[in-house]
Amino acid sequence: MNDQPEIPSVSNLVRTEPVQQRSAQRISLLLDAAAELIDADGIDSLTTSDVATRSGSSVGVVYRYFPNIQSLLRALAARNMERFNDMVYASLDGEASEWRTALDPVLDAYVALNRSEPGFRSLRFGDIIADRFLDPSMSNNGVLARAFAGILGEKYNFAPDGQLIFDLEVLIEIEDALLKRAFLLDRHGDERFIRKAHELARDYLNTISAFPGAL
Repeated sequence: MNDQPEIPSVSNLVRTEPVQQRSAQRISLLLDAAAELIDADGIDSLTTSDVATRSGSSVGVVYRYFPNIQSLLRALAARNMERFNDMVYASLDGEASEWRTALDPVLDAYVALNRSEPGFRSLRFGDIIADRFLDPSMSNNGVLARAFAGILGEKYNFAPDGQLIFDLEVLIEIEDALLKRAFLLDRHGDERFIRKAHELARDYLNTISAFPGAL
């Protein structure tokens, strides 16, 4: 995975590196405010002044870290991905014999964030805004595939190769369409599409030969 680009994080997307705890807390507060506003009113109505008011900050404080709304949304999308990856990593037990069910907790984490994380359903990982929102060199699902491959490699002690990353990206594209539809009309998520996402994930993984570490 050394030749793969770094997964975007909040810390490398803010204007001022939050080296002090107070700065980190302020950034978290700004992102929380933005997420709550998006949850209530949608992305299109989000303004810097609204984020400042909601967070109890000044507009100048917002601009200190985020020069525009686009940069703030990108940091919020990166935080969504960080939280998603943390949930996925914590849910995998590392039992090599069970690797083909690894997508179940991934889907569960995604569904849980849609249901409970403020603003996630509207923004997700930024793909709602643009397909290359987090990294201009690849699609958001490509970033997600590399992140998941890295988690699998660490949990199951192997080095992901290009074929596995490609296979995961193909699967994520399929699952993305199903889960997007699941939450399009139902805030809680249409269980029919969620179940089908699980079924297709298992079927697809069964077509992939065992990867190193799962042999």
